[in-house]
Amino acid sequence: MIKICGLREMEEIEAVNRLEPDFVGFVFAPSSARYISPQKAEELRKKLRPGIRSVGVFRDSTPEEIEYVTELCHVDLVQLHGREGDDIIRRIQKKFRVIRGLAIERESDIRLAEKSPADYILLDHGAGGTGESFDWSLLQSCRRPFFLAGGLGPDNVAQAIRETGAAAVDASSLLETAGRKDPRKMEAFVREARTCRRKD
Repeated sequence: MIKICGLREMEEIEAVNRLEPDFVGFVFAPSSARYISPQKAEELRKKLRPGIRSVGVFRDSTPEEIEYVTELCHVDLVQLHGREGDDIIRRIQKKFRVIRGLAIERESDIRLAEKSPADYILLDHGAGGTGESFDWSLLQSCRRPFFLAGGLGPDNVAQAIRETGAAAVDASSLLETAGRKDPRKMEAFVREARTCRRKD
């Protein structure tokens, strides 16, 4: 599966409608350079082609804050990237499927990720939107399907899929030029990911 994260403009929605990734992400973390208001995100979400699932991305938000935002923007899934505990995940799961983002620095982090009650786990560098990767060899022992994120772009996504066996890939910063999503990079990323999938 393919996820393109950090959408903020109508031109980006038009591009993903042509490319048809499985997921797109709207970042609701105010500290992020890719922050979008829930009202603007809802305008864009309504323009998505049917079948493309929208993901609301949060970092260290309270359940009440998440509920407020998701009432304004009717996303399909919630992604958590902060210090949210399992109790918060279970509470949110009463309404949404949850993607849990987890930083991977050592093999013990893999074991913790495998135990998460979230519907999906997303494994990355932990820096969040910096384009930094991490040691993919750590993922060889992961016994649970996962999203791979962190430093993925058109030039390395196929290699990443082959080396890690990721069930899904998630990209943002390396699909940008001068801080804005670049339709050519987005197209190349989706093409490379799908080419690798077909070969496998």
